[in-house]
Amino acid sequence: MENNLIEKLSALAKSRFQDSDQSLDLENRVANNETLKILCLTEEFQNARQIFLSENNLDDSAIEVLCEHLKGEKLESLYLNNNKITDRGVELLSQSALSKNLTCLMLEANKIGPVGAKFIAESASFHNLETLFLDNNPITAEGVESVANSKQLARLKNLHLDSTGMGDKGVLAIANSPAMERLEKLYLCSNHIGDEGAIALCSSPYIKNLKALSVWRNEIRDEGGKAIAESQNFGKLERLYMSLNLIDRPVRKIIRQSELSARLKTLVMD
Repeated sequence: MENNLIEKLSALAKSRFQDSDQSLDLENRVANNETLKILCLTEEFQNARQIFLSENNLDDSAIEVLCEHLKGEKLESLYLNNNKITDRGVELLSQSALSKNLTCLMLEANKIGPVGAKFIAESASFHNLETLFLDNNPITAEGVESVANSKQLARLKNLHLDSTGMGDKGVLAIANSPAMERLEKLYLCSNHIGDEGAIALCSSPYIKNLKALSVWRNEIRDEGGKAIAESQNFGKLERLYMSLNLIDRPVRKIIRQSELSARLKTLVMD
C-alpha cells in the first residue's frame, strides 16, 4: 500500500512539474502531512525553483514537515497562501535553511499575527526576499512596523499588505522608515487608511521609488486625495489604484487632471 502511494505521488510530482520555469504546482493536491513528506522527497520537489502549495489546509505541523524534508537549495519562490499557518509556522520557516534563497514568499490568507511578522522581519533567513505577501493576515500596525523597520529585509521591493488591519499607524511606520526606500510596489487595500496615512506616504522622505501603489477601499478623503495629486514622491509611479475611498467628485477631477495622472499608465478611481 505504501509503495503504491509513493508511486502515485511520484507520478503526481512529475505531472505537475513545468520544465520551462522549474515550477511545481501542488495547489489543492496535498491531502495530509504524510503526503507532503513523500512529495518532499521527490526529485521534482527538491529541484523546483517555484513551489505552489496553496489551498491545502496546511497547518504548522505541515510546515514542520516541509522544513525538515525540503533542502530548498534551488527554491526561489514559495507559495503558501490560503492555508492555516500561524505564527509558529512562520517561526519554523524563519529558522529553516529552505528560506535562505527565497526571493518571493507568499503567505496571504493564513492566521499570522504581529508575532509572525516579527519573525520574518528579524530572521536572517529571509535576507534575499524581494517580494512578500502578508495580505489577509491580522498582523496589525505592530506587525507592519516590524517589517518596515527590518534590517534583514534589505532587498525588499514588493510588499503586499492588503487587509492586515494596519490603519494609519501602519502606513506611518512604512513612510517613516529608511529601510523601505527600495519599495517599488506597495499594496495597502482595505486597511481603514485615512488622510493621515495618505499624507504620510505623499510626504515621506523614503517612499520615492514606487511604480505601483494600491490604496483601494480605504477611508481617504479630499485632503488625502489632494496630497496624492500634488506629491513629488510619485515621479516613478506607473500604476495607481484608489477606488472605493471617500474622495468627493471635485477632488477626483483634480486628480484626473493632475501631472501625476498624465504620467500614469494606469489610474483606477471611481
